[in-house]
Amino acid sequence: MVAHPGLRVLMLPMHVDDLPAVYAIERQSFSTPWPPHAYRAELEANQLAHYICTWVGGRIVGYAGMWLMVDEAHVTTFAVDPAWRRRGIGDRLLVALLDAAVQRGARDATLEVRVSNVAARRLYEKFGFRPVGVRPRYYSDDGEDALVMTTLAFDEPAMRRRLDRLRTEIAASPEPEPPDDGATIEAHG
Repeated sequence: MVAHPGLRVLMLPMHVDDLPAVYAIERQSFSTPWPPHAYRAELEANQLAHYICTWVGGRIVGYAGMWLMVDEAHVTTFAVDPAWRRRGIGDRLLVALLDAAVQRGARDATLEVRVSNVAARRLYEKFGFRPVGVRPRYYSDDGEDALVMTTLAFDEPAMRRRLDRLRTEIAASPEPEPPDDGATIEAHG
C-alpha cells in the first residue's frame, strides 16, 4: 500500500463548467437524478439558490445546494462521490453550506431525506437537524416517504456551540486520503 499525503479540500461556488462532474456524482447518488438542465437553471436563473462544490486534488468530489427563502435555508441537494464517502467530505460540505446559510441571513435550515437513508440522516442529526414531519410518498421513483428535518435557530446557544465544536473538529482532522480506486488526481488550474 502506498502512503498518500492528505489532499487539500476546497469549498468553491458551483459554476456551469462544474456541471459534468456534478451530474456524474448525481447519477451515482440518486435513483431519480435531477435532469442536467435543472442545475444550469438553478445557477443561471434562480436568485434564491446557492450551490457549492467540494474540490479535492483538483476534482469535484461533492456538492450541495440550498434556496434561501425569506429566513429559511432549504437544502435542495447534497451528495458526495461514493468513492469519497466516509472520509469527512460530507462533514466539511455540510458545515460550509450551513455557514453560507448563516452568512445569507438564514434563521434555520430544513431539508427532506429518504426515511431509509440512515447514513444521511445520521450526518444531518450530527449537525443539529431533527425530524419534524413526514412527506408521504414524496419520492416519485418508489413512493418512499421523506423525513422533514429542521435545525434549531442558528442563533440559539446550543446550535452555535454545536457548529463551533464541529468546525473545530473538522479543522483539527487530517485532510482526506484519496480512495484506492485508481482515480486520477488532477491538478486544479
